[in-house]
Amino acid sequence: MTERYVVAIDQGTTSTRCIVFDRRGQLVSLAQQEHKQYYPKPGWVEHDAAEIWRNVERLGPEALRRAGATIDQVAAVGIANQRETTVLWDRTTGQPVGHAVVWQDTRTDTMVSELDTAPGAEGVRHRSALPLATYFSGPRIRWMLDHHPGLQERAERGEVLFGTMETWLIWKLTGGLHVTDVTNASRTLLLDVHTLDWSSESLAFFGIPRAMLPEVRPSIGVFGTATAAFPGVRIGAALGDQQAALFGQTCFAPGEAKCTYGTGSFLLLNTGSELVRSTHGLLSTVAYQIKGEPAAYALEGSIAITGSLVQWFRDQLELITSAPEIETLARTVTDNGGCYIVPAFSGLYAPYWRSEARGVIVGLTSYITKGHLARAVLEASAWQTREVVDAMNADSGLALKTLRVDGGMTADNLLMQFIADVLDVPVVRPLAAETVSLGAAYGAGLAVGYWPDLEGLRQNWHRAAQWLPTMEAGKRETEYANWQRAVARTFDWIQA
Repeated sequence: MTERYVVAIDQGTTSTRCIVFDRRGQLVSLAQQEHKQYYPKPGWVEHDAAEIWRNVERLGPEALRRAGATIDQVAAVGIANQRETTVLWDRTTGQPVGHAVVWQDTRTDTMVSELDTAPGAEGVRHRSALPLATYFSGPRIRWMLDHHPGLQERAERGEVLFGTMETWLIWKLTGGLHVTDVTNASRTLLLDVHTLDWSSESLAFFGIPRAMLPEVRPSIGVFGTATAAFPGVRIGAALGDQQAALFGQTCFAPGEAKCTYGTGSFLLLNTGSELVRSTHGLLSTVAYQIKGEPAAYALEGSIAITGSLVQWFRDQLELITSAPEIETLARTVTDNGGCYIVPAFSGLYAPYWRSEARGVIVGLTSYITKGHLARAVLEASAWQTREVVDAMNADSGLALKTLRVDGGMTADNLLMQFIADVLDVPVVRPLAAETVSLGAAYGAGLAVGYWPDLEGLRQNWHRAAQWLPTMEAGKRETEYANWQRAVARTFDWIQA
């Protein structure tokens, strides 16, 4: 019998990948292409959505070629995507209106501050279960409508469409299907997370025309059939990248959690069919929805800067020439020498949500070497994880027992050990490292019957590495207190 496969399109912040998976959930082939990052002003981050689509068109056939597979061997395609990045495009021409505004972008800071105290703001927060913050798509749509003459009127007529990246890719793949999934829709401030549909009140609050919005669908279920890149293949799933990683880690039960360490880091805890509203600075979000079933929800701790801090250390300071070198450099010293780096480059996300904060390096003395700085860079990711886990434990009433991890930074053994030390729980990495892509593939395969059920997916999960805590409790709490003092120094840097 001819082998069949599932393909994942993993559209990330810095690159797009197409990955072919087999029935055991094992990676068969991968094709990847970076796209250009645009930084037109301080705090602004943009992508060219047309460039990203061209990459998908090329990468799909390339991934199949590398797998030695033909298009008729593909059972389904699933999409995982950078989430809050906002694309507007012309319905008729299919061309983007300007660049996409990326999730890291802070240009809406002043607008969000004004909206936060406006009449109706509390209703938006309640319906979306999110804080009003620059992180989310709604304010970006409003900004784009305000800064392109005539765009508001065209949007009201349905001539200009909005989507996050999965919506844009499905539109291009299918030749005009305008849909989103509940996970990405839940990151806009425009969705009512209980009805799982757009909120008329929230749309009115932002002045966003409903005519420009996509139809909201379950995450896992056939969206349509591709006519480009994968002609004739069904699109079976779309999930925001972090929800895809939760699904790929098979965290299907309430209380199971994962953290993905990439450009930023995102810790998600499955709370089941119950939406748990955070009182400790976390996000309540949709984890996934299988067609015909209730949605599963999650608590999320979003950390803006982790892997990108290593990139900054490499590209801006030029203290290393490749990201893996940071572990070698950090091992030249035994501790951070009293130095802490808080990377609030675009404000602080969970659990603080301080958009005015900016990064600091504290504790500098003449004793500090580049080795100490390298260690402080890595430790920043661990301490930020600790802050999120503390908040998650407080919100959920559960104590995290184990943290499943994935993403590029998990190759750094020193970092993984330090995370285990500061959390005082085991840290476990699965055999399948590409859990974001795998989650999208799992969803697509489930939708078309390639995999029978969730239990079948659990059987594919295997542990590759584990780190156990070794740090003495007194040292852990002393260091954590120092970190928190460093964080406090970042507040109120940008004055209104």
